[in-house]
Amino acid sequence: MVSLKYALVHEWLTPKATGGSELVVQEILQHIEADLYALIDFESTNPESYLFKRSIGTTFLQQFPFAYYGVQKYLPLLPIAIEQLDLRQYDIILSSSHAVAKGVLTAPYQLHVCYCHAPMRYAWDLTFDYLKSSAAGRGMPGILTRYLLHRLRQWDVLSANRVDYFIANSQTTARRIWRYYRRPATVIYPPVNTQRFSYHPEKQDFYLTVSRLVSYKKIELIVKTFNQLGKPLVVIGDGAELPQIRHLAKSNVQVLGWQPDEIVEKYMAQAKAFVYAAYEDFGIAPVEAQACGTPVIAYGAGGTLETVKDIRHHPDKGTGILFSEQTTASLIQAIQAFEQYHPLLNPELIQAHAASFSPDMFQQRYLFFLEQCQQEFFAKH
Repeated sequence: MVSLKYALVHEWLTPKATGGSELVVQEILQHIEADLYALIDFESTNPESYLFKRSIGTTFLQQFPFAYYGVQKYLPLLPIAIEQLDLRQYDIILSSSHAVAKGVLTAPYQLHVCYCHAPMRYAWDLTFDYLKSSAAGRGMPGILTRYLLHRLRQWDVLSANRVDYFIANSQTTARRIWRYYRRPATVIYPPVNTQRFSYHPEKQDFYLTVSRLVSYKKIELIVKTFNQLGKPLVVIGDGAELPQIRHLAKSNVQVLGWQPDEIVEKYMAQAKAFVYAAYEDFGIAPVEAQACGTPVIAYGAGGTLETVKDIRHHPDKGTGILFSEQTTASLIQAIQAFEQYHPLLNPELIQAHAASFSPDMFQQRYLFFLEQCQQEFFAKH
């Protein structure tokens, strides 16, 4: 039997890109022998990366000024760039896409399976937030920006037709894929390194949030809420809002900034609860907290509806408390409810729930689905 040749396409590979989509790429490469492609690559020259010295195909954006710091600044060129990758030698194309990776050009004889982390958010659900917050969204430049986003949406829908099978990282993402592309998607949750975090049943009297300090993560909301309550809060993370958060925090709030993994793991394991106010398609941090047996207080929208079980609705398998609005009042109510229900939350059960999002579970589901896709596709070709 002739062995099949695989290519794996991702958006960008840089030391600054270390989120859930990169974990998916790393996990796929552990189980499938595939050649790797991306718009830009600065990981194969990074001695600390698992991709060090790996041969990775890139696009003309690799040579652009400041590409190392991200190619989002070249947004209008991303669709053109991804279409320049010549993948004709491969039988199966796997894409890990949150922007344009799914838009690679493929031939009728090639199977294309896309793991979609989210349809391009700045072109769809974050469009008006982007236009409102950016100088490029106002005045005469704003007219050009709106036109470019309009064309980007057209290309995004067109390129979705190049995918044979979609995988979504959550039910939320699957609904977005249907809304924007009118394509069904099978949900396979991304791998969360639950083994990295140690189970710790005894908790200390402080709340914790760990996040990039950017506006949509709503860390300011969390800090303002704890300022008002006077309860102890620890904030770990770096980002554009760090000076603002430090200035805002009262004496009961510790803002530690960036911390190494071992410190993050220690705080995760010992926290009374992990607080999460962002809207995410999946959201890895709440699952990581639960892997320690730490309950979660989270905004009940997007991925947290699938990863956190509100004990008020699931008394036998609750893992935390969900709140309905990204407001101080709603978060205060959730914290008060948590204090009331806290004795009923079982750390051992919380840890067991997190295990359902482990790399082993991802491997089983992803490889099984890929095998199904191959059988179905090649039976017709």
